[in-house]
Amino acid sequence: MSFPARYPTADSLPRRIPVFPLSGALLLPRAQLPLNIFEPRYLAMVDDALSGNRIIGIIQPEDPPDQSRRSDAAPSLFPTGCAGRITAYTETSDDRMLITLTGIARFRIATELATTKLYRSVEADYAAFADDFVSNLGEDQVDRPALLKAFRDFLEAHNMGADWDEVAQATSESLVNAFSILSPFSPIEKQALLEAADLKARADMLIALTEISLGAQAGGMGSQLQ
Repeated sequence: MSFPARYPTADSLPRRIPVFPLSGALLLPRAQLPLNIFEPRYLAMVDDALSGNRIIGIIQPEDPPDQSRRSDAAPSLFPTGCAGRITAYTETSDDRMLITLTGIARFRIATELATTKLYRSVEADYAAFADDFVSNLGEDQVDRPALLKAFRDFLEAHNMGADWDEVAQATSESLVNAFSILSPFSPIEKQALLEAADLKARADMLIALTEISLGAQAGGMGSQLQ
């Protein structure tokens, strides 16, 4: 069964999922996110996921943290994350796991669940993100020339290259997703990309953030989404 066919609607995903709070990380539907897992609690999470439905939610801790909470309390989480399936994994000789998550759909936290596990779990609500289950939706609205220019400018500024024949053949959705994940934006900018209403909005935001970042870099200033 193909990956999109496995998860055609929100009903095909579990409501209760483990979450991996990871600042600066971004997972998007049908995009891939490689992860190096080494903390015992998250090794346990991956083991449990592999023995079950293989679904894990990637979500960012809020930044800055809530100053009113105890220093030993779990950090509060942004309300929106993205559920993904473990589609590849390798165990290393030094007790790490290298996994790849493939994004399925975004979710909002309905509630955080009480658990005896080492890791956190939530009840996920996918209702607001029905369009995430439709591949390449809204591609005709993306300004592809502007997206490619921003991508090229970004790569040149960071002395990076790309297979431009492969880029030319890639869908606009895959380009927006890969560029969003690759870009070294701040956690709040990554969250804004995650929460963009649709593919066009994400592409427009990505282009704008890249132009701001490159302009600030040229002027010796930092970039931050206000």
